[in-house]
Amino acid sequence: MNFDIVIVGGGPAGLCFARALKDTPLKIAIVETQSAESLADPAFDGREIALTHFSEKVLRELDIWQRFDANDVSDLRDAKVLNGPSLQGMNIEHRHSDKAALGYLISNHLIRKAAFAAVKDSTNVTLLANAQVTNVATAQSGGTVTLASGEVLRAALVIAADSRFSAARRQMGISARMHDFGKVMMVCCMEHDVPHEHVAWEWFDYGQTLALLPMNGNRSSVVITLPHQDMQPLLTMEPDAFNAAMAARFSHRLGEMRLVSTRHAYPLVAVYADKFVGNRFALVGDAAVGMHPVTAHGFNFGLRSANTLASLIIKAINSGGDIAADSLLQSYERTHRRATLPLYVATHAVAKLFTSESTPSRMLRDAALKIGERVTPFKRLVAATLTGAR
Repeated sequence: MNFDIVIVGGGPAGLCFARALKDTPLKIAIVETQSAESLADPAFDGREIALTHFSEKVLRELDIWQRFDANDVSDLRDAKVLNGPSLQGMNIEHRHSDKAALGYLISNHLIRKAAFAAVKDSTNVTLLANAQVTNVATAQSGGTVTLASGEVLRAALVIAADSRFSAARRQMGISARMHDFGKVMMVCCMEHDVPHEHVAWEWFDYGQTLALLPMNGNRSSVVITLPHQDMQPLLTMEPDAFNAAMAARFSHRLGEMRLVSTRHAYPLVAVYADKFVGNRFALVGDAAVGMHPVTAHGFNFGLRSANTLASLIIKAINSGGDIAADSLLQSYERTHRRATLPLYVATHAVAKLFTSESTPSRMLRDAALKIGERVTPFKRLVAATLTGAR
């Protein structure tokens, strides 16, 4: 089968990229291992996604934001960073920006659902669900994607959007800097007695990292990061015991806590591809940059990559150019690397410092938060990063 573009992976980044090209004459295929039914109605996976104002703008342009129920979108008004048992920390408030909130929180499965709904009726997009890719290859004349069924898809451009552990990236011989933090992150939704006031927490406690992402009502997405052996009991604990254990881990600052969802665990691995492009080939989403969740920028970068590449392709179409020209792909590479590398490096450094259990590290991060709390220009810079203004 012949296409203009074949997208390997039907996750949010791949779907948003396809939607951005909906009104073009390009013939696009999305190859996805999951069933069409799973894409149309994804299961809850525990993850709440913090969206910047830039991401909101792009999602509105793609007719995806309009598909969210207003009750499913929660304001992320302010944020606080805590260290150890101290009640004092660094407060990043929306007043440090020109926005009424730093961003928004929406469940990952709802983003996936809305993105698929925006794409599924596109006349120029073909979904190949329940399909396994066995090989990706490209040449000057075009690319091929071979499926387990033996079918070969041919295209002018092949896109890898198949997660931070991208098989397509490996098949194209593109290496990636991968850092396994040796920890497991558990996410779930919990109700709690003390109101969150729409303030997100990032709490680097001793022996654990906790995060609180405020949802509408007195409920939050709760995130805890622990070594694997310490996480297993929490994942299998009876609900009442789990509620008591989590309230204690939060030092009862939220009062009683009650589990209201399933629990999900994910390995904590950050990835940065050494190249974002190859011959008639490009990486988008986590296949290009898979962030540590401490800055909540993972999907924002994925959406930015899809938007950047799609915009360049649309310009090429309008000028009669090659949608997979080396100059176009190199422009995408430079633009997306400039947008992501500084924050990726900074996030990596922050994650290492703030999760280290050494006494000097604990003292250093305590001092860093005290200084940061007093320096308003720094807080404005952090707020600009969180809102997507930078």
